[in-house]
This record gives sequence, structure tokens and C-alpha cells, in this order.
Amino acid sequence: MIKEHLEESIAFIKSKGVETPEIGIVLGTGLGQLVDEIDIEKIIHYNNIPYFPLATVEFHTGKLIYGTLSGKKVIVMQGRFHLYEGYDLVDVTYPIRVMHGLGIKTLLVSNASGAINLNYNKGELMLIDDHLNLQGGSPLAFKNVGEFGERFVDMSQPYDKTLNNKLKQIAKQNDVALHEGVYASVVGPQLETRAEYRMLKILGADAVGMSTVPEVIVANHLNIPVAAVSVLTDECDPDNLAPISVPEIIEIAGRAEPKMITLFKELIQQL
Repeated sequence: MIKEHLEESIAFIKSKGVETPEIGIVLGTGLGQLVDEIDIEKIIHYNNIPYFPLATVEFHTGKLIYGTLSGKKVIVMQGRFHLYEGYDLVDVTYPIRVMHGLGIKTLLVSNASGAINLNYNKGELMLIDDHLNLQGGSPLAFKNVGEFGERFVDMSQPYDKTLNNKLKQIAKQNDVALHEGVYASVVGPQLETRAEYRMLKILGADAVGMSTVPEVIVANHLNIPVAAVSVLTDECDPDNLAPISVPEIIEIAGRAEPKMITLFKELIQQL
């Protein structure tokens, strides 16, 4: 059934004039400014695309944007899906399969996350080198997954080394502080307790969020090279834990986003 649904979604998007995008981009919470840099050709609202999930989070807008960025055709998800919205992992990653069907050759992912590593400060960026899947499931755990690729996907290097090296180089050239670390993906939507932050630190996480990992697993399943950057929006110090303010998180993400845009734009230019 998923195959037929995908074919219908892809055919609809193509009928709107979307032709062979090279790069797919997923924008995280508070990270919508990149859209202003795109020479936009088409905007398609998720609710018009057959079988596409709907973004239910108030600060996720729910649009697929097609156009040119740094001389390359891109397709951008402005608004992503999460388990905490009541979707399953197949729903959450459905757009990645759609973008693959449209022809993307590279996937760039962004998110807002909390810094577990106390050497990292809010407003800084972290390049994801590895991850912990703490969402209690897999987007590949469905009956006919073998029709889409190898069931037992190797995850020894989930984030493409070449892309990561390019991003590190670009950060250096532009004087952007770019940490590199392990991202833990949890279900949410509640934030973590002090004990949970301590546990995540013991497990080796440098940052924690509620997205990205399912999308990266599916990208690996489809052999799409992927890179992901976290904007660190809060500091998760269990010994000095202040209550979380969502408006403040979004504001910090917005202030830090221009640095991420620089990295993505220059990377795209080099691809």
C-alpha cells in the first residue's frame, strides 16, 4: 500500500511542475529563514498532497518549497513530523521517501536541540556525527520494507563523512563555531527530567531532541548521503535546571539560524 501512496504523492508533486530536485532539506523548529534565500518556483501545502501527513505543531508551517539555492534545484520541507504528534515512524519519514522518488541525491537536515554537553552553549551549532535512537522503534519495521531497499541497513556511518568534512571546512572558513557530537532522539513532547539529562550524558549524548534520527535512518535505507546540523537552543544542566520557555527556544533558533544558512548554502554550492 505504501508504494501506491508514494507513487500518487510523487505524481501529484510532479504535476505541479517540480522537476528533479538535487537536494532535499528538512527545516527544524524555528528554522524557516533559509526559505528567504531560495529562488522559489513552487510552494505546495502539505494538506494538498495525497497521503502526506499534516504538520500539527503551531510553529511548523507545513509547506513543500521547490526552487533554486546556490545554483542547485532544492526541495525543502518547511515543517516536519514527529512521533509526539501521534504519527508513527512510517508517517514521520514518508516525506523522505517522497523526496527520494522526486530524485534527490543529498539530504540536509536541521533541528533545534538541547545541549547535554555543558561545554556547548545555547546559540551554537553542532554537526551530528552519530546518534542514539531512543524513540522505541524503527521506520524500517514494516512488512514490505524489502521492496524499498536492504532490510538490515548498515549504520556504522549514518552521517556522510564527505559532507561532514565539507561542513567543518566551511565553518572554519566562515569563523562559525561548529561542535561535533552525538544527538539523542527521544519521543517527547515533554522535556527531560534532571535524571533523564544525567542518563543521556552517561549514554554519550551531546545533544537531545525529538526528530531527525528516523529521517536519517530512512535516508541510509535509500542510500541518500545525509548531513545534519543541530542549533543548540538550551543548556541542559541537571544541577542548575531552569524551566523551559518555548518562545525563547524559537527566538534562540532564529538568532543562530544565519550561521546554519551559511553552512548549507556554501555546501550546496560545492555539491
